[in-house]
Formats: sequence, C-alpha cells, structure tokens
Amino acid sequence: MNILFIADPLASFKIYKDTTFAMMREAQRRGHHISACEPQDLMWQRGTAVMAHVRDITLTGNATTWFEERGTRSTALQDFGAILMRKDPPFDSEYFYATHLLEQAERDGAKVFNKPRALRDHPEKLAIMEFPQFIGPTLVTRDPEDIKRFHAEHGDIILKPLDGMGGMGIFRVGPDGLNLGSITETLNRHGAQSLMVQKFLPEITLGDKRVLIIGGQPVPYSLARIPQGSEVRGNLAAGGKGVAQKLSARDREISEALGPILHSRGLLLAGVDVIGDCVTEINVTSPTCFQEIFDQTGFDVSAMFIDALEQALRT
Repeated sequence: MNILFIADPLASFKIYKDTTFAMMREAQRRGHHISACEPQDLMWQRGTAVMAHVRDITLTGNATTWFEERGTRSTALQDFGAILMRKDPPFDSEYFYATHLLEQAERDGAKVFNKPRALRDHPEKLAIMEFPQFIGPTLVTRDPEDIKRFHAEHGDIILKPLDGMGGMGIFRVGPDGLNLGSITETLNRHGAQSLMVQKFLPEITLGDKRVLIIGGQPVPYSLARIPQGSEVRGNLAAGGKGVAQKLSARDREISEALGPILHSRGLLLAGVDVIGDCVTEINVTSPTCFQEIFDQTGFDVSAMFIDALEQALRT
C-alpha cells in the first residue's frame, strides 16, 4: 500500500522525537510505500479529482539524511491506499481550506485519517465543551467583565488563546489579579477574539498528561509533561519534561468514555490532555508523544497505530 503523509516540510522533522516519522518508519517496516507532501501541494480543478504534488520517499535509517527521494509526481489522492493528515497546528484558514479539499478527495474515493470533517468539528480547545463531566471550571468568552467575574470566583486562573499550540500564549493570574486586564486585552485583542479561561489546577506539578486514543482504544501509557523550574506550562515545546507512566483509573475512565465517541466520528487518533482528574484539551490535528512513550516503556505506539489504520481500511 502507498500511504501519503500530508505534513510539515520533511527538512523540519526532528526524527528522534517526531511522531509522523515514527508512523512512517513502522509503515515502511511493514512493506508499505511512503509519499509526502504539504497542504500547499493540494490542488483541485473542475472535472478532475483532487490532486497533490508529492515526493515518493524511502527512509534510510540514517539520522542525518533520513530519507531518500525516489521521485516526484502529481497524482490523484484517491490513488493512495491511505492519506494521513499530519500537518501541525495552528488550525488557520489554510488548514481549514485543506480539510475541504480533503473532504472532496473523500468524495472521489480517498481514505483520509483523521477525517477532514472531524478535524473541523473538533477544535482542540473547544471540543472539551461536549464532555463537561470530565472538565474543571472553564469559561469561553471575549468579554473582560466575564473574565473578571470568573477570576473573582476561582482566584487562581489560566488564560489561553483558542488557536494556540505548544503552550503558546498561556498565562496564569493568581489571587492578586496582577495584570489580568493587560493579559485579557492581549489575548482577546481588545474584544475582537474569544479566549479560554480555566481554574488553575495545582496537579499540573505532577504533569499535563497526554493520553493517546487509537482506534477508540487508549494507549496503556500516558506521557506526563511536567513543568520545570518556575514555568507553569508542561508542554514539551515550552521546556516541560516528558515522563511516561501507566494510565491511572481516572485516565482510563476518561479514555474509555471518550474513545468510542471520537472514533465513531472518524478520529483514528486523538490526544486527550489531562491534568489531575480533568480534561483540558482534545488534540486531533497531529497528536504526538509516540516516541517518548516507546523510548521509556517499550510499548510500540506506532505499531498500535498502523494496526488500527490497516483495520480501518479493511472495514
């Protein structure tokens, strides 16, 4: 089978930790052929199927020159056995347009994972609203007065943009309310943009756990991203330390409740972020942490993912 990965530029991959690379490696190990492109390489014209300008590659096993290009071509997406949308956030206008092109490709007969419509329907910050039984006190607004009231009620809060990634733009405001107005103006752009406000969860000191759900089933280990020093963010991109650990009873309760629902909507892979007992985000664009979990526990997350992909193509 030929698998197309729609991702960021190959030259930007840090293969020692990149989850898309781990997927490619396992797919090639099983005899599948690998192709890659970026969202900007997608194209549609009336009277034709959705096309892409792709690079056919072979992984070399070399840490420096990690792939060889076998050639480039323009081909219809429906000609691939599977298409994996692995473009990193932000979910901007171009990402949105790419999901529409991919949905048209599905009409042509292409098999796309995660499903384009599901990507649009599950914004990573707002998807938690559907599961209030698993989240802490949370507010979505652009109104500064709403934020002041929320802060007065909860005292210690986290504010973050709805389109952020990797811990970008996350602020903590304590009981003294220092800089709350300035932070609100920065994030809501003087009332032009909505943001999310959540009660600060002190369990963040134990880690912001990434619980991976593949084919509706939880990976048995999470990766706890633990803040370092005076940092409040556990994100690996913000310097957090990743520590793999077995799922807690609460982690399993959450993943067993959310997993079948997300899977039924076409989300082959989701990353549920959990602090303490509370879900804080549901990541669906390009969830990561495969290699960190494998390196620390020996559990082969990539194999579980390709198993699920192959199963999905048989049904």
